[in-house]
Amino acid sequence: MKVVPTNNLTAMGEKYGIPDSLQPCHLSLIGGYVVGGHVPIEVINRLLSEKPQITGITLPGMPEGTPGMPGKKPGRLSIYEIGKGPPKVYATV
Repeated sequence: MKVVPTNNLTAMGEKYGIPDSLQPCHLSLIGGYVVGGHVPIEVINRLLSEKPQITGITLPGMPEGTPGMPGKKPGRLSIYEIGKGPPKVYATV
């Protein structure tokens, strides 16, 4: 694993096609995909097993109650796929 700290997350998100409105709090590169934010491991495992033809997935912001975040989850959250064309919902958790 290699950690590359940066203060310009927006520029990194743009590099992978993440629109400003869907910017996560951090990015990871996993199995050839970009994974943005506090995405539950079940969704990452689904991504890696399905191997869709997309750039990756993102959970915008820093929602409470998601993996690594304290607090109560505010309700169902949408995780978006990033790829060609406009982003669409990949999973709801």
